[in-house]
Amino acid sequence: MTSRAERRYRVVTAFQRRVGNPLLRRMPFQTLLETTGRVSGLPRTTPVGGRRVGDTFWLVSEFGGRSQYARNIAADPRVRVRIRGRWHTGTARPLPGDDPVARLRTLPRFNSAAVRALGAELLTVRVDLDG
Repeated sequence: MTSRAERRYRVVTAFQRRVGNPLLRRMPFQTLLETTGRVSGLPRTTPVGGRRVGDTFWLVSEFGGRSQYARNIAADPRVRVRIRGRWHTGTARPLPGDDPVARLRTLPRFNSAAVRALGAELLTVRVDLDG
């Protein structure tokens, strides 16, 4: 990463950790991704944007494999996703071969614009939801 991209990563993640995520997690209909902490083994909940298509939930990570939830998924792909107030279990799969910019065009506009504006290394993540 360039020093500018690194600086943006640090600023955005600091804001998300201290302000954005704690506020968004409290909103009843915010979509949440729950992973298992790769070190602690504790549940880690992150507000995300994405879209459910059938039994699949799609999202794009703005910092690719550097995001904490992507790193947790690499260690344990079993996740839960809260969509419209209801929790679903599933298996998450990072898709480095997918075109994340094209994928963002199929996801909700507000989140997609934020990911494009703030992101440095985009990575598509597919969650195959259990029946």
